[in-house]
Amino acid sequence: MNEGIRVPEVRVLGPEGENLGVMATHDALKKAQEMGFDLIEVSPNANPPVCKITDYGKFKYEQNKKDKEVKSRAKVTETKEAQVKIGTSEHDMGIKAAKIASWLKEGHRVKIDLFLWGRYKYMEFEFLKERLERFLAVIPEGFKVADDIKKGPKGLSVAIERDPTKKPGQRPKLADKPREADPEEEA
Repeated sequence: MNEGIRVPEVRVLGPEGENLGVMATHDALKKAQEMGFDLIEVSPNANPPVCKITDYGKFKYEQNKKDKEVKSRAKVTETKEAQVKIGTSEHDMGIKAAKIASWLKEGHRVKIDLFLWGRYKYMEFEFLKERLERFLAVIPEGFKVADDIKKGPKGLSVAIERDPTKKPGQRPKLADKPREADPEEEA
């Protein structure tokens, strides 16, 4: 701003946004002082840099107004986490599912963990996957699976996101592992 501009020449915009052309920095500064305004560097990376003749207080006010508008339009999403266990009762599952549905309506992504401890960690993967899918079926909001069911050190986890195209009753298709043929069925 003003004497802080160190380049030899600048492109100057007037108080109403009109282009005054390229001129020496000291000439642009004199012109701004004649008008009773400040010379403010708007675009320092342009060639030559762009400066505007305007009141500094008004410039800062407009800049803050633009920043607030951009910030209000920005959508903040977080990954919320919910944890269920194998022995979780139907009522508790319903409560957790309702909370997850409210998070999905707000636009958040939800990571659901089927927490396993002790002997449960060594149970068959298909059985555990079925338990997690049973919980997903209780969620009263349309969603899509963002990350498929994975087995981690603490259990199974899946990430879901809201899908506005699906109605609450529709369930997403989860990726199934290819089942091996049962030799008794072939006989």
